Amino acid sequence: MEAEKTYLITGGAGFIGYHLSKRLLELGVRVVGMDNLNDYYEVSLKEARLDLLRKEEKYSFAKCDLADKEGVFALFEKERPDVVVNLAAQAGVRYSIENPDAYVQSNLVGFFHVLEACRRYPVEHLVFASSSSVYGGNEKVPFSTEDQVDHPVSLYAATKKSNELMAYSYSKLYGIPVTGLRFFTVYGPYGRPDMACYKFALKMMEDKPIQIYNNGDMYRDFTYIDDIIGGVEKVLGHAPEADRLGTRYKIYNIGNNKPEKLMDFIAALEKYMGKEARKEYLPMQPGDVYQTYADIEDMKKDFGFQPRTSMDEGMRRFAEWFKEYYGYEKTV
Repeated sequence: MEAEKTYLITGGAGFIGYHLSKRLLELGVRVVGMDNLNDYYEVSLKEARLDLLRKEEKYSFAKCDLADKEGVFALFEKERPDVVVNLAAQAGVRYSIENPDAYVQSNLVGFFHVLEACRRYPVEHLVFASSSSVYGGNEKVPFSTEDQVDHPVSLYAATKKSNELMAYSYSKLYGIPVTGLRFFTVYGPYGRPDMACYKFALKMMEDKPIQIYNNGDMYRDFTYIDDIIGGVEKVLGHAPEADRLGTRYKIYNIGNNKPEKLMDFIAALEKYMGKEARKEYLPMQPGDVYQTYADIEDMKKDFGFQPRTSMDEGMRRFAEWFKEYYGYEKTV
């Protein structure tokens, strides 16, 4: 990382945005965070992340919504970022069924504004968050970036696939170097409360039953946050070379390459929360998939990426943070 460069991270108060900002600041670069601080989940958690980042001299934050084109352009004009990491999006598969408008505004309109800003104020590299959800109901495993992803099973997945297409066209038309990252089930401290381990831990703390879909018969490529950040860090400094058509665009899977049984994941959480969860078994929900499994050979080959955190170790770290953050008294 070059200390004189500026890194703009949209979704900067979010889970991955916080951890990436923290890592970049440790490396001595200037980081500008941007977030609209919406109330999809508790804003206090976003503020807690920002409070930690604001202690750093090279960090600044702007409250802005990606759907606000003029606000986005004004921020780019002021900060002139060298590298942009677009992590801002309306997340969640199930919520996309309840509130589709939010996904169109944030994930489609908002991402279009980022692309337009990168065109008007040229950047060295745009990295954006895609998702393992684009693989939909694919049965061939592990999921490869060479697989067809034309059958999304949720609007959320459709918006992420759309982002990939939009980014490719802007890279082709305007020469913007772009890398898309398909994240696979990221978890860890300061995570999102709508994600499995956090949601389950909250229910356990409140002595409420956790909802287990498909009667627990599901597999996820759970990936610990530190492994994800290590991979993103490697990608940031290496914009893709031009392909045979002259387009500087690349898509990677970034995951653990080791799907785990949902019930084993829950057992590890129970172990470190020091409490057995009350369980409510339910059928598969609309938009859900049976398993996720990342083929990460391209990340290994191009960047030496290799996740190193076991599920047991990752869950131990998450549970320790969770109990401290909420003052939860249960011990192992």
